[in-house]
Amino acid sequence: MRDGKHMGYPGDDHDRRWRERVFPGNYRNPEPRRKYHLAVIGAGPAGLVAAIAAAGLGARVALVERKAMGGDCLNVGCVPSKSLLEFTRRNPNAGFDEAFAWLRQVRSEIAAHDSVERYVRSGVDVFLGSARFAGRNSVEVDGQRLAARRFLIATGARAELPRIPGLQECDALTNDSFFDLVDRPGRLAILGAGPVGCELAQGMARLGVEVHLFEMAGRVLPGAVAPASDAVAAALESDGVRLHLDSKVTRISSQGGRPTVHAPGASVTADRLLVAAGRRANLEGLHLGAAGVEVRDGRIAVDDKLRTTNRRIYAAGDVCSALPFTHNADAQARIVVRNALFAPTASARGLVVPQCTYTDPEVAQVGRTQAQLAEEGIAFDRYRLNFGELDRARTAGEGDGFVELLTAGGSDRILGATIVGHDAGEQIAPLCMAMANGLGLGAAGKAVLPYPTRAEYLRRLADQYARTRLTPRAARLLKSWFR
Repeated sequence: MRDGKHMGYPGDDHDRRWRERVFPGNYRNPEPRRKYHLAVIGAGPAGLVAAIAAAGLGARVALVERKAMGGDCLNVGCVPSKSLLEFTRRNPNAGFDEAFAWLRQVRSEIAAHDSVERYVRSGVDVFLGSARFAGRNSVEVDGQRLAARRFLIATGARAELPRIPGLQECDALTNDSFFDLVDRPGRLAILGAGPVGCELAQGMARLGVEVHLFEMAGRVLPGAVAPASDAVAAALESDGVRLHLDSKVTRISSQGGRPTVHAPGASVTADRLLVAAGRRANLEGLHLGAAGVEVRDGRIAVDDKLRTTNRRIYAAGDVCSALPFTHNADAQARIVVRNALFAPTASARGLVVPQCTYTDPEVAQVGRTQAQLAEEGIAFDRYRLNFGELDRARTAGEGDGFVELLTAGGSDRILGATIVGHDAGEQIAPLCMAMANGLGLGAAGKAVLPYPTRAEYLRRLADQYARTRLTPRAARLLKSWFR
């Protein structure tokens, strides 16, 4: 986060309000209560949801944050990145200053919802500072000891720099620092073509930046299905992004403050370098050993009820989960509140967690892919529809994109889906609801949908499934009936 010393840049007034909301300089921590029902460490999405929900139920709640209320999502992740992408989509001729002033305005406005003031007003004791466990039943924050019946660790994760020679010395950007830019770089090199790399590559290219995107895999969005990757790659190249795929960066050199990315077949000198290639859980300084909390594979180990190896301590969000999404952290926080304050009956096992990359076109995915099902030896049926077949797409002149849905073999039970196109993240919502509630494709297709909409894809796919139920015997009977 910007330290606030360098003013006079686009949106600096919004940044001042943002900082005052998420980490006010004149704030004084309260006197701790004798014992809290729940003490939450980390005020990102999981911590915020858990704290305000528990306080709303009447519990005594302490919330500790060392950097900024709202976590990565508000401050250096979802909010500024999606604001940038949407601004460049709606304003194709806008400049860098306008776009970054806009994202700072949006971030400042949304920060009011995650602010220290709001949480204090809601009955939460907010402590700004670093927390560390002083034993199995208490934590210390800047010399103050907080005792609680239950604890939640929700410290999130941060960008991790890969081990590339020269990278540490070239003042590389990550998402933590990217939105502090005040001058438009003429040329930007990005390492990693996952969701973050692709989104920021497209946004910056639309602002007139020459963008070079490097990826070790043979395609962008390696975790998506191949047709989705192909669609995004074509869109990026159409916007001017230069793709370097199958390209393992061997070293970074720097001269005169300008980094040069060296990879087989390409050496690119840029004004700035952005690293979007991996995350690491924030565990440092927590003294987890003193609390009896075990770490496995770089994340806090939890069971289905999100309890750590110390049953009084829970974890939620990126610090314990392989799914680094705000909505996943939100869902886990709600489970923790139920289990920590009441009988521990809620489980994270059955969560249906979608994901969405907000490039243009968007890529939304839920459940498993064909490759995953094939690897697990699970039989499946595939249903596909191109959005160009829908009247709404024709009227809007937006015929690109598709939906692909997988069901258990011979059944309508939905196993996974991918949607590529306009508002894919919105379009996948009914499939998430169907999967979460055990509704099959046939049942989902019973809904009457407004015409013309893109959501009609659900009816079309349900019709495809219904036709598969027309067996040869049933066809003969129908033919005889209508004879």
